[in-house]
Amino acid sequence: MATMGKYCKAYPIQQLRQFKNWTENSKNTRKEKQEIDGKEVEVNRILTEDDFLYLQENYVVTDGIFQDENIIFDKVTPEWKDFCINTLLFEIPNYKTVDVKASTNREKVEY
Repeated sequence: MATMGKYCKAYPIQQLRQFKNWTENSKNTRKEKQEIDGKEVEVNRILTEDDFLYLQENYVVTDGIFQDENIIFDKVTPEWKDFCINTLLFEIPNYKTVDVKASTNREKVEY
């Protein structure tokens, strides 16, 4: 079963390709249905300059929102993290938990 992370952000592929050590595992792209010789088959989609990929919270890049599927780039190095933070301005939100207490004072509402 696919794993959904807590955070990912979509980036145009052109921005990701600016990283000097960028490589793409194109055999892991999402599957698309196409008709070939009258039969419907699934083939890997071809990435174009207009596509978006997802930078996950663990700095892996995927072709979709799931953290462990369709992995396009997974060479997570200090240089890659630096590129993500300083060039792409990737920042994982720090969600604070808030304690909500139930009200003990209930008002009677009449209609």
